[in-house]
Amino acid sequence: MQGRRRFTVTEAASSLDTLIATVARLRAPGGCAWDADQSHESLVQYLVEESHELVEAIESGSRDDLLEELGDVLYQVLFHSDLAANTAGEDFDIQDVAAHMNAKMIGRHPHVFGDLKLDTAADVSAAWDGFKAEEKPERTSVLDGIPLGMPALALADKVLGRAEKIGLIEPDGGFPLAMDSEDELGPLLLAIVATARTKGLDAERALRTALRDLQGEIRGAEAAMTPNSERAADVDAFDAGIIALPRG
Repeated sequence: MQGRRRFTVTEAASSLDTLIATVARLRAPGGCAWDADQSHESLVQYLVEESHELVEAIESGSRDDLLEELGDVLYQVLFHSDLAANTAGEDFDIQDVAAHMNAKMIGRHPHVFGDLKLDTAADVSAAWDGFKAEEKPERTSVLDGIPLGMPALALADKVLGRAEKIGLIEPDGGFPLAMDSEDELGPLLLAIVATARTKGLDAERALRTALRDLQGEIRGAEAAMTPNSERAADVDAFDAGIIALPRG
Protein backbone atom coordinates (compact mmCIF):
# COMPACT_ATOMS: atom_id res chain seq x y z
CA MET A 1 0.00 0.00 0.00
CA GLN A 2 1.42 3.33 -1.03
CA GLY A 3 1.93 5.73 1.84
CA ARG A 4 0.41 9.19 1.81
CA ARG A 5 2.79 11.94 0.87
CA ARG A 6 2.74 14.91 3.21
CA PHE A 7 3.82 18.19 1.69
CA THR A 8 5.99 20.48 3.75
CA VAL A 9 4.77 24.00 4.51
CA THR A 10 7.37 25.34 2.08
CA GLU A 11 6.19 23.05 -0.73
CA ALA A 12 2.53 23.90 -0.15
CA ALA A 13 3.24 27.62 -0.04
CA SER A 14 5.35 27.37 -3.19
CA SER A 15 2.60 25.57 -5.16
CA LEU A 16 -0.08 27.99 -3.99
CA ASP A 17 2.11 31.03 -4.66
CA THR A 18 2.77 29.75 -8.17
CA LEU A 19 -0.95 29.41 -8.86
CA ILE A 20 -1.61 32.88 -7.43
CA ALA A 21 1.05 34.26 -9.78
CA THR A 22 -0.54 32.42 -12.71
CA VAL A 23 -3.92 34.01 -12.02
CA ALA A 24 -2.33 37.44 -11.74
CA ARG A 25 -0.43 36.94 -15.00
CA LEU A 26 -3.57 35.91 -16.86
CA ARG A 27 -5.44 38.99 -15.69
CA ALA A 28 -2.58 41.48 -16.08
CA PRO A 29 -2.04 43.68 -19.15
CA GLY A 30 -0.76 41.47 -21.95
CA GLY A 31 -2.41 38.40 -20.42
CA CYS A 32 -5.73 36.80 -21.37
CA ALA A 33 -8.31 39.25 -22.72
CA TRP A 34 -11.21 37.08 -21.48
CA ASP A 35 -9.83 36.84 -17.95
CA ALA A 36 -9.21 40.57 -17.81
CA ASP A 37 -12.79 41.27 -18.91
CA GLN A 38 -14.47 39.33 -16.09
CA SER A 39 -16.25 40.64 -12.98
CA HIS A 40 -17.47 39.05 -9.76
CA GLU A 41 -20.95 38.91 -11.28
CA SER A 42 -19.90 37.33 -14.58
CA LEU A 43 -18.04 34.58 -12.74
CA VAL A 44 -20.99 33.47 -10.59
CA GLN A 45 -22.18 30.92 -13.14
CA TYR A 46 -18.76 29.28 -13.18
CA LEU A 47 -18.52 29.20 -9.39
CA VAL A 48 -21.91 27.47 -9.21
CA GLU A 49 -20.94 25.01 -11.94
CA GLU A 50 -17.57 24.18 -10.40
CA SER A 51 -19.15 23.73 -6.97
CA HIS A 52 -21.66 21.25 -8.36
CA GLU A 53 -18.87 19.38 -10.16
CA LEU A 54 -16.95 19.16 -6.87
CA VAL A 55 -20.01 17.72 -5.13
CA GLU A 56 -20.32 15.13 -7.89
CA ALA A 57 -16.64 14.21 -7.54
CA ILE A 58 -17.05 13.79 -3.77
CA GLU A 59 -20.14 11.63 -4.15
CA SER A 60 -19.19 9.46 -7.10
CA GLY A 61 -15.82 10.44 -8.52
CA SER A 62 -12.29 9.13 -8.29
CA ARG A 63 -9.30 10.47 -6.42
CA ASP A 64 -8.20 12.27 -9.61
CA ASP A 65 -11.68 13.75 -10.08
CA LEU A 66 -11.63 15.12 -6.54
CA LEU A 67 -8.15 16.57 -7.02
CA GLU A 68 -9.19 18.32 -10.22
CA GLU A 69 -12.48 19.71 -8.95
CA LEU A 70 -10.95 21.01 -5.72
CA GLY A 71 -8.46 22.84 -7.90
CA ASP A 72 -11.22 24.33 -10.02
CA VAL A 73 -13.01 25.68 -6.93
CA LEU A 74 -9.72 27.00 -5.52
CA TYR A 75 -9.09 28.75 -8.83
CA GLN A 76 -12.43 30.54 -8.51
CA VAL A 77 -11.44 31.83 -5.07
CA LEU A 78 -8.10 33.06 -6.37
CA PHE A 79 -9.74 34.66 -9.42
CA HIS A 80 -12.24 36.60 -7.29
CA SER A 81 -9.44 37.65 -4.93
CA ASP A 82 -7.31 38.96 -7.79
CA LEU A 83 -10.34 40.84 -9.10
CA ALA A 84 -10.83 42.47 -5.71
CA ALA A 85 -7.15 43.42 -5.50
CA ASN A 86 -7.53 45.35 -8.75
CA THR A 87 -11.00 46.84 -8.25
CA ALA A 88 -11.43 50.31 -6.79
CA GLY A 89 -13.33 50.26 -3.53
CA GLU A 90 -12.50 46.62 -2.74
CA ASP A 91 -8.73 46.63 -2.34
CA PHE A 92 -8.18 43.21 -0.76
CA ASP A 93 -6.31 40.18 -2.01
CA ILE A 94 -6.01 36.46 -1.28
CA GLN A 95 -3.80 37.15 1.75
CA ASP A 96 -6.56 39.28 3.27
CA VAL A 97 -9.09 36.54 2.49
CA ALA A 98 -6.88 33.96 4.20
CA ALA A 99 -6.22 36.21 7.22
CA HIS A 100 -9.94 36.90 7.65
CA MET A 101 -10.80 33.21 7.42
CA ASN A 102 -8.05 32.25 9.85
CA ALA A 103 -9.28 34.75 12.43
CA LYS A 104 -12.85 33.53 11.88
CA MET A 105 -11.95 29.88 12.45
CA ILE A 106 -9.92 30.66 15.56
CA GLY A 107 -12.82 32.72 16.95
CA ARG A 108 -15.27 29.89 16.27
CA HIS A 109 -13.09 27.27 17.95
CA PRO A 110 -12.48 28.55 21.51
CA HIS A 111 -12.42 24.88 22.56
CA VAL A 112 -9.24 24.48 20.48
CA PHE A 113 -7.58 27.89 20.75
CA GLY A 114 -9.02 28.95 24.12
CA ASP A 115 -10.10 27.54 27.46
CA LEU A 116 -13.60 26.32 26.60
CA LYS A 117 -14.04 22.56 27.01
CA LEU A 118 -16.16 20.74 24.42
CA ASP A 119 -15.49 17.03 24.36
CA THR A 120 -17.73 15.71 21.59
CA ALA A 121 -18.89 16.72 18.11
CA ALA A 122 -22.40 17.06 19.57
CA ASP A 123 -21.12 19.56 22.13
CA VAL A 124 -19.49 21.59 19.36
CA SER A 125 -22.67 21.54 17.25
CA ALA A 126 -24.73 22.76 20.21
CA ALA A 127 -22.32 25.64 20.80
CA TRP A 128 -21.78 26.61 17.16
CA ASP A 129 -24.68 29.08 16.86
CA GLY A 130 -23.46 30.83 19.99
CA PHE A 131 -20.03 31.35 18.44
CA LYS A 132 -21.59 32.78 15.29
CA ALA A 133 -23.98 35.00 17.28
CA GLU A 134 -21.05 36.64 19.05
CA GLU A 135 -19.39 37.19 15.68
CA LYS A 136 -22.52 38.64 14.00
CA PRO A 137 -24.57 40.45 16.68
CA GLU A 138 -26.48 42.37 13.99
CA ARG A 139 -28.49 39.27 13.13
CA THR A 140 -31.89 39.40 14.83
CA SER A 141 -33.65 36.38 13.32
CA VAL A 142 -32.75 32.70 13.22
CA LEU A 143 -33.33 33.00 9.46
CA ASP A 144 -30.60 35.60 8.99
CA GLY A 145 -27.62 34.26 7.10
CA ILE A 146 -29.48 31.57 5.16
CA PRO A 147 -28.76 32.03 1.41
CA LEU A 148 -32.19 31.96 -0.19
CA GLY A 149 -30.71 31.00 -3.55
CA MET A 150 -29.97 27.50 -2.32
CA PRO A 151 -31.72 24.59 -4.06
CA ALA A 152 -35.15 24.12 -2.53
CA LEU A 153 -34.39 20.82 -0.76
CA ALA A 154 -31.22 22.17 0.87
CA LEU A 155 -33.04 25.37 1.78
CA ALA A 156 -35.88 23.35 3.32
CA ASP A 157 -33.44 21.50 5.56
CA LYS A 158 -31.98 24.83 6.77
CA VAL A 159 -35.33 26.52 7.38
CA LEU A 160 -36.80 23.49 9.16
CA GLY A 161 -33.76 23.43 11.43
CA ARG A 162 -34.30 27.07 12.36
CA ALA A 163 -38.00 26.43 12.99
CA GLU A 164 -37.02 23.64 15.37
CA LYS A 165 -34.59 25.96 17.14
CA ILE A 166 -37.31 28.38 18.21
CA GLY A 167 -39.75 25.58 19.07
CA LEU A 168 -42.15 26.23 16.18
CA ILE A 169 -41.96 22.58 15.15
CA GLU A 170 -40.75 19.49 16.97
CA PRO A 171 -37.62 17.67 15.73
CA ASP A 172 -39.59 14.43 15.38
CA GLY A 173 -42.83 16.05 14.31
CA GLY A 174 -42.55 15.31 10.60
CA PHE A 175 -44.97 13.27 8.55
CA PRO A 176 -44.59 9.62 9.63
CA LEU A 177 -43.04 7.98 6.58
CA ALA A 178 -41.64 4.47 6.63
CA MET A 179 -38.01 5.16 5.73
CA ASP A 180 -34.77 4.64 7.55
CA SER A 181 -32.11 5.36 4.95
CA GLU A 182 -31.24 7.59 2.01
CA ASP A 183 -31.67 4.55 -0.23
CA GLU A 184 -35.36 4.60 0.73
CA LEU A 185 -35.67 8.38 0.73
CA GLY A 186 -34.29 8.92 -2.77
CA PRO A 187 -36.94 6.91 -4.66
CA LEU A 188 -39.67 8.54 -2.57
CA LEU A 189 -38.50 12.04 -3.50
CA LEU A 190 -38.16 10.97 -7.12
CA ALA A 191 -41.71 9.61 -7.10
CA ILE A 192 -43.04 12.91 -5.73
CA VAL A 193 -41.26 14.87 -8.47
CA ALA A 194 -42.45 12.40 -11.12
CA THR A 195 -46.05 12.74 -9.93
CA ALA A 196 -45.77 16.53 -9.94
CA ARG A 197 -44.38 16.42 -13.47
CA THR A 198 -47.23 14.30 -14.83
CA LYS A 199 -49.69 16.84 -13.40
CA GLY A 200 -47.81 19.82 -14.81
CA LEU A 201 -46.66 21.03 -11.39
CA ASP A 202 -43.28 22.59 -10.60
CA ALA A 203 -41.93 20.73 -7.54
CA GLU A 204 -39.10 23.23 -6.97
CA ARG A 205 -41.46 26.22 -7.05
CA ALA A 206 -44.02 24.45 -4.87
CA LEU A 207 -41.44 23.72 -2.19
CA ARG A 208 -40.11 27.28 -2.31
CA THR A 209 -43.66 28.61 -1.88
CA ALA A 210 -44.20 26.38 1.15
CA LEU A 211 -40.84 27.54 2.54
CA ARG A 212 -41.81 31.21 2.18
CA ASP A 213 -44.92 30.46 4.21
CA LEU A 214 -42.85 28.70 6.87
CA GLN A 215 -40.38 31.59 7.00
CA GLY A 216 -43.31 33.93 7.53
CA GLU A 217 -44.46 31.77 10.44
CA ILE A 218 -40.96 31.81 11.92
CA ARG A 219 -40.71 35.59 11.74
CA GLY A 220 -44.19 35.91 13.19
CA ALA A 221 -43.24 33.64 16.09
CA GLU A 222 -40.07 35.65 16.71
CA ALA A 223 -42.03 38.90 16.70
CA ALA A 224 -44.43 37.46 19.28
CA MET A 225 -41.60 36.60 21.64
CA THR A 226 -41.23 39.29 24.30
CA PRO A 227 -37.91 39.72 26.13
CA ASN A 228 -39.59 38.40 29.27
CA SER A 229 -41.02 35.25 27.71
CA GLU A 230 -39.58 31.91 28.67
CA ARG A 231 -39.07 30.86 25.04
CA ALA A 232 -37.26 34.09 24.17
CA ALA A 233 -34.98 33.57 27.14
CA ASP A 234 -34.22 30.05 25.95
CA VAL A 235 -33.39 31.25 22.43
CA ASP A 236 -31.24 34.11 23.73
CA ALA A 237 -29.37 31.70 25.99
CA PHE A 238 -28.81 29.28 23.15
CA ASP A 239 -27.53 32.01 20.83
CA ALA A 240 -25.24 33.30 23.56
CA GLY A 241 -23.72 29.86 23.85
CA ILE A 242 -24.99 29.32 27.40
CA ILE A 243 -27.18 26.27 26.87
CA ALA A 244 -25.50 22.91 26.30
CA LEU A 245 -21.99 24.22 26.75
CA PRO A 246 -20.11 22.00 29.19
CA ARG A 247 -17.21 23.99 30.54
CA GLY A 248 -14.09 22.68 32.11
